[in-house]
Amino acid sequence: MLGADDPLPIRPRRILVAGVSGSGKTTLAARIADAVGSPHTEIDALFHGPDWTPRPEFLDDVAALIAQPVWVTEWQYASARALLAARADTLLWLDLPFRVTLWRVVRRTVRRSRRREVLWNGNVEPPLHSMLTDRDHIIRWAIRTRRKYPALVARAAAAHPGLVVVRLRSQREIDAWLAATSS
Repeated sequence: MLGADDPLPIRPRRILVAGVSGSGKTTLAARIADAVGSPHTEIDALFHGPDWTPRPEFLDDVAALIAQPVWVTEWQYASARALLAARADTLLWLDLPFRVTLWRVVRRTVRRSRRREVLWNGNVEPPLHSMLTDRDHIIRWAIRTRRKYPALVARAAAAHPGLVVVRLRSQREIDAWLAATSS
């Protein structure tokens, strides 16, 4: 596993961005795509159908995405992780402190909920009070799943020895990695 300052053994062409909710996966994926001239596909847009239902075409869409020679996406959804990791050449693990990711997911969720921002396929964040009753509310999800990534990343690295894994532990490391990769 590489750190932010370690040189990459390859020029990334098929990039996954992993991390807990609120770590900045989608933001970084879009920044990488802009910096290296690669398309970014937001995996949430492939997964979520109307009324937050999973789209039946999800795995077919993921297969079409990873068949491309270059791409950037987020490493999410258990049903797609193995497919994505098998085809990726680089996995960036955003391993930020929990206080940072929790603050970000709360801030984002409150903003989206208050503004009634339309997300994927017409979906909007549920009312904030649903956090108290919905076990899978994004904020509760972020808290409950925050410790799963070390094992997930280790399994992906073991299963795919050619996959370059870069662990980024702060926004400063993320920005430095992106600057070095884009130059």
